[in-house]
Amino acid sequence: MTPARGVPHVRLSGFYFVYFTVIGALVPYFNPYLQASGYDAEQIGVASALLLVGRIVAPAIWGWLADRTGQRLRMVQSTMLMSLIVFAGVFWADSFTKMAIVLLLYGLFWSASLPQFEAITLNHLGERLQDYTRIRLWGSIGFIISAGVLGALLQRWGIALLPGILVGLIALVYLAGAATPPEPPSPHVHSPKLSFLEILRRRGVAVLFVSTLMMQLSCGPYYAFYTIFLEERGYSRTVAGLMWALGVAAEVALFTVMHRLLPAWGLRRLMLISLAAGILRWLMVGYGVQSALVIVIAQILHAATFGMHHAAAVQYVHRYFVGRHQGRGHALYSAIPYGVGGAVSALATGYLWTHLGPARTFAVAALMCAIGFIAAWRYLEDDPGHHAEGAARA
Repeated sequence: MTPARGVPHVRLSGFYFVYFTVIGALVPYFNPYLQASGYDAEQIGVASALLLVGRIVAPAIWGWLADRTGQRLRMVQSTMLMSLIVFAGVFWADSFTKMAIVLLLYGLFWSASLPQFEAITLNHLGERLQDYTRIRLWGSIGFIISAGVLGALLQRWGIALLPGILVGLIALVYLAGAATPPEPPSPHVHSPKLSFLEILRRRGVAVLFVSTLMMQLSCGPYYAFYTIFLEERGYSRTVAGLMWALGVAAEVALFTVMHRLLPAWGLRRLMLISLAAGILRWLMVGYGVQSALVIVIAQILHAATFGMHHAAAVQYVHRYFVGRHQGRGHALYSAIPYGVGGAVSALATGYLWTHLGPARTFAVAALMCAIGFIAAWRYLEDDPGHHAEGAARA
């Protein structure tokens, strides 16, 4: 399958690449940075939640503005610039209160850009939505390089380097956004048959958000404490970084074949596989951490728990929310599972980690995936498609 003509693959891929180098530096290493700065587990949980609070509020606001004004790309560029300015405040945050304010403001701006960039990318692709993963995989490659290289770098030179590295990477994201061409008009921009609220009332939409919410709730212990968990069990920071990179490498491998899996297996089946993999993965991490082989296999399952799940969910969202509803649809996908789910999970994880211990916390994570699996198995539509809008009136 050849790339779609007229699509700026390099520039779209470049944005994902640098955007996820920031994630590859922030997610595995920022909590160890906070721990080294003297914060305890519950404070780290609060800090992780504050980073995600913005994903509850900001995407909805920016999505509404993008749909109203059509200035999606300009909003991506503006929020990236503000993210850069705000995150630099980490250098002056000499108390937990100041750090909390910086992280809250940073999350409000940073979380606004990706949902709109997803809509930009999918509109550039037009009818060739299956090519999305071929562009998105460069984000995963950026994460791999960032997580893998920084593990060794920070172990050698110290975790105190992290804020300066993050500021430089965020600056690159802003430049990549500035180099992105505007999206073409959506072919559905004048023809959505349902109102935004009518789309939200569809059972398939509700179940989609429930299943994605459960998946993100399950990821809280992983995102907040995985590096710390491995180090406390005798693994080095370099090994921890390589484990993060391995998980995303498996995700990249999956992305290279998703354009074949999507039409062959269908969206519903892919969602069910990803949720089942989540149950297995978190039990393996929680109860098999002493075995390097078990940890490796669990990380390979990241291909399903994130890569497969995200690719299917994004296509569901893009097929349900068309035309002038696109910005708010992608924003809602960011706000509910990633914002609400991420923030609640981060707060709960700090408490559970302290009072239940790591193994039982990961068992709770597996339970969340089980709930999502049951909901998707019973009620999720197989493949709504754009044509399904009219049927929703019945």
